[in-house]
Amino acid sequence: MIKKELKITNDMGLHARPAAIFIQHANKYKSNILISKENSTVNAKSIMGVMALSVGNGDEIVLKADGEDEKEAMDDLMNLLEEGLAKLS
Repeated sequence: MIKKELKITNDMGLHARPAAIFIQHANKYKSNILISKENSTVNAKSIMGVMALSVGNGDEIVLKADGEDEKEAMDDLMNLLEEGLAKLS
């Protein structure tokens, strides 16, 4: 299992379009991927779960990946969260 903590810097956070893009990326992998904010943890492949977290700009989250392609999944999702979604702002 890989676990990473990060602060969301995208102006829109993980709402609507950024959440949909994030979930599309997460669904490319076989690994179980979870995203946590404060005391809530959801499946990162679920639009309803991610939207329910209400992740906004400046929020700190924890991303966990566990499975056969966990490293690739984590690298892709971290890159997306740190750089890719900023292009949507």
